[in-house]
Amino acid sequence: MKRFIIAATVILMACSCSQKLYNVTKSYDDKHFAKLQQVIDNPTTPKGTSYSFTEASDIGLVGKMFYDTPNPYHRIDTVKYKGMTKGENQQARCSAGLAVIFKTNSSSISVKTEWGQLYTTVATMPIAYRGYDLYIKNKKGEWQWAASGATKPERGGDNLVLIKDMAPGEKECILYLPNYCEIRSCKIGTTVGSYIQRLDGQFRNKIVFHGSSYTHGVSTSRPGMSYPMQFMRHTGMQVLGFGMSGNCKMQPYFAAVLEDVEADAYVFDSFSNPDYKMIKERLQPFIDRLIAAHPGKPLIFQQTIYREARNFSLTYNAKEQAKQDMASTLFDELLKDPKYKDVYFIQTNACEKNSHEYSVDGVHPDDHGYYLWSKSIEKPILTILAKYGIK
Repeated sequence: MKRFIIAATVILMACSCSQKLYNVTKSYDDKHFAKLQQVIDNPTTPKGTSYSFTEASDIGLVGKMFYDTPNPYHRIDTVKYKGMTKGENQQARCSAGLAVIFKTNSSSISVKTEWGQLYTTVATMPIAYRGYDLYIKNKKGEWQWAASGATKPERGGDNLVLIKDMAPGEKECILYLPNYCEIRSCKIGTTVGSYIQRLDGQFRNKIVFHGSSYTHGVSTSRPGMSYPMQFMRHTGMQVLGFGMSGNCKMQPYFAAVLEDVEADAYVFDSFSNPDYKMIKERLQPFIDRLIAAHPGKPLIFQQTIYREARNFSLTYNAKEQAKQDMASTLFDELLKDPKYKDVYFIQTNACEKNSHEYSVDGVHPDDHGYYLWSKSIEKPILTILAKYGIK
């Protein structure tokens, strides 16, 4: 009898929990819906609203390594720095990792773009490679996603309204620029009569992130979701993005670029593109050049992530394992030398334990995978930076 009572109690509790989980309801009266209808009937951005436009570069861009590029939306002056291939040259002219930070009292925010070279891919959302990503600071002081969008290629010059009908008052905003297309002009639209102003002091220090398509943001759904951009929002550290998709192989001409970048620290995703033989050949000369150019500055190298394409392909798995093992072997020796006291080797992770669900194409993580990557390096990098008084 006692067992029967216990069993019945368990069943009743399960049923009770089931109702709480699956039948969550609440009743609303007519006044509630009338109040909502009033908001619907009185948009703060009425139809026919006119916009005034401000060039984003006139407000000021963050994330740039060099502010003297002839085109302000280029990351590198490709005339000054020689040796890049045609593809690398195109990537250097795209706006990956750049953003504009501003405040406005406009009820709506839009963008008009004049494009240079356009790029297409099957592994990345159009919003990420030729669209915009808007974050607004919420009441808690956190950067919260607000809107994103992209025009169709044939309508690239249209006024793209990202968001409208916002509440009155000032908003603090970050607008991330496209990951993989060249911009000639980017004008931010605000409603006529409103203001838009530069917003300083939101991010501190300068941390370079140089790397592969991972650092570039390939396979993200929108520009603000690459792991360096997520790291920037999570930590408040300003990231200078230097992702070069498929082309981060510790080339001497990229070392020349990095020698000229004045920053507080340098983070590298250098082992995703080269094979293990190239890693063995190029790593130490690459590091030696950077130590000479930036003595006493932390140089933080990330182990490349596990690619899901390894799961059932023996040859792919062997190639990837060789890259990871060569990087580990070289650092095991290098870090014993006092010359490399400011060089670090950290682990990365873009997947949860015992899960293989966060890959888009077997190579690149999805947004959540990039979030996991960002979180996996956050504590190690901040701990290293703190040793140098970088907080």
